[in-house]
Amino acid sequence: MDRYQKQILFHGVGEEGQKRLLKSRVTVIGCGALGSVIAQTLVRAGVGYLRIVDRDFVDLSNLQRQVLYDEQDVQQRLPKAVAAQSKLKQINSEIEIEAIVADVHCGNVLELVKDADLILDGTDNFEIRFLINDASIESSIPWIHAGCVGSHGQIMTILPGETACLRCLMPEIPDPGSSETCDTAGVLASAIQVVASLQVVDAIKYLTGQADQISRSLTIVDVWDGSLRKLDTSQLNQAKTCPCCSGNDRVWLRGDRGSHSTVLCGRNAVQFTPSTEMRLAFSELEKRLASQGSVRNNSFLLIFKPSSSDHELTIFQNGRAIISGTEDLVEARAIYTRYIGQ
Repeated sequence: MDRYQKQILFHGVGEEGQKRLLKSRVTVIGCGALGSVIAQTLVRAGVGYLRIVDRDFVDLSNLQRQVLYDEQDVQQRLPKAVAAQSKLKQINSEIEIEAIVADVHCGNVLELVKDADLILDGTDNFEIRFLINDASIESSIPWIHAGCVGSHGQIMTILPGETACLRCLMPEIPDPGSSETCDTAGVLASAIQVVASLQVVDAIKYLTGQADQISRSLTIVDVWDGSLRKLDTSQLNQAKTCPCCSGNDRVWLRGDRGSHSTVLCGRNAVQFTPSTEMRLAFSELEKRLASQGSVRNNSFLLIFKPSSSDHELTIFQNGRAIISGTEDLVEARAIYTRYIGQ
């Protein structure tokens, strides 16, 4: 317990709280900007088991705000979950860290969270957040939502059966182009760190048995103008009109909603997921693509840059691919079909 002594001295944790943290299990979905700050802080705090789920690889543009990664990770094109696991084990070798390189979807989300005490949101899009919300309500596992753009962000802790859920607050996903994104407004690393730190504070409260200390509000913070606001969400829960937490309608978990192609925030790239999961043989694929451009791979992914275009395909073994150089979903699908098939 010596390494946690300063945390134990804090009245909100204490020795009993630290013991509870060491026995706790957390799933972090998304290990980019928010997720890397969350994961590092939880590991330093002594959360006993951490599962990191992320679909992406480390890119140079990530280093401005994603604190777990460095230039070597970029050069090796490591998946974020794998790179994060390696770094986190060096920070705290006494806890268990599981890395899962996967796209979260309706078919695997319950498996990814089933044995967790808490789910933390490190994602960058509303589709996955609505899916996490459905999974949280279905499994009665709390989750802590957050988002960050520009200099501001928001945090909301969802305790199934006790608080409003995300669909209480936001019945539908915002229309495309109706809200700011990292591509249009950018993002400050300091805003990320403040928002993620507030998530971790609520996580520690919950994991140490102090859920009653968690605010029943949506917290909105702006680091540029130094403001912090709280919007009470208790009336949303009391209204009992939410189709998810009151009506048991899990449209995202059932797979009735959600796309197989997603524009990646701040990357000028599209993720394409084939309708049927496969198991690619990189050696065979490399031979097939070699005549059409440059190909290289590691044990996690294959990178292909066609000689006839400015696009680049990063292909994972289950057939999922990230197509760089476009944000057009139709164009990305056509590029995938041209070189991979389907």
